Amino acid sequence: MQKRNTFFGVKQQMTRFISVSIAIYVITQTSIANAYPIFAQKAYENPREATGRIVCANCHLASKPVDIEVPQSVLPDTVFEAVVRIPYDTQVKQVLANGKKGGLNVGAVLILPEGFELAPADRISPELKEKLGNISFQSYSPNKKNIIVVGPVPGQKYREIVFPILSPDPATNKDVHFLKYPIYVGGNRGRGQIYPDGSKSNNTVYNATSAGVISKIVRKEKKGYEIIITDPSDGHEVIQIIPPGPELLVSEGESIKLDQLLTSNPNVGGFGQGDGEIVLQDTARIQGLLFFLASVVLAQIFLVLKKKQFEKVQLFEMNF
Repeated sequence: MQKRNTFFGVKQQMTRFISVSIAIYVITQTSIANAYPIFAQKAYENPREATGRIVCANCHLASKPVDIEVPQSVLPDTVFEAVVRIPYDTQVKQVLANGKKGGLNVGAVLILPEGFELAPADRISPELKEKLGNISFQSYSPNKKNIIVVGPVPGQKYREIVFPILSPDPATNKDVHFLKYPIYVGGNRGRGQIYPDGSKSNNTVYNATSAGVISKIVRKEKKGYEIIITDPSDGHEVIQIIPPGPELLVSEGESIKLDQLLTSNPNVGGFGQGDGEIVLQDTARIQGLLFFLASVVLAQIFLVLKKKQFEKVQLFEMNF
């Protein structure tokens, strides 16, 4: 009986150890290194603040360009393309979470007007599916289907992201009208410099938290550095940890000031946001416009014919 209890105790410990290991892996590898859209989805109810700033800029500090292309107008209940371009130099490499260098990932958030949403799979044409590739789209939250996020995805392949969008139908949705609507987009390339909790990633610059003399620099086993700053006046020591990734700009014995740069800035990515406009067009308006244009053309034709008839009558009268 005692052996049996011991066996179950060991089994429980092993199960707990495996569970903890998996949790640590998920937290350190997935959340920090690869899942930056999740940060915004968990921390902010709406990714666009009242000032117009998209919240991704709170973690991705460098400013970079982004471009969006949408049709000038769309008809109700139709699928159209919104193309987001996130340009960057594909030759550059970013610092990964483990301190090594690797390619940049890209991500985007598309904020559509209320009623617009991601097109269902059965409404997407084969030609459009080919443009989409294997990219995965998701709504920002269950109650915000008009906000779509993508990423992280390999930047080498997806510097241009095509969003399949379904326009609403005012006939079935009374909250939608035939108007001109704004569309907002945010696009980032590379990892962020700050996590939502305010802590720094290893993809940013580090400053001295204290003035003094660098008495010792210890290179840690898993890379990174431990810098010991000593105050010459009282011998007080401050230990500052530098994660793997940034390169040191200081050396032992050097006097430093408060907030002085200790490392280079390894960030090669950044975030940008832009906007566009789209008109939800009423088919009756288009038909009315076509009828008006046809009327103008016919009126011009009849005017020309009448003029020629009048000229013939005048010529006939002059001959008599």
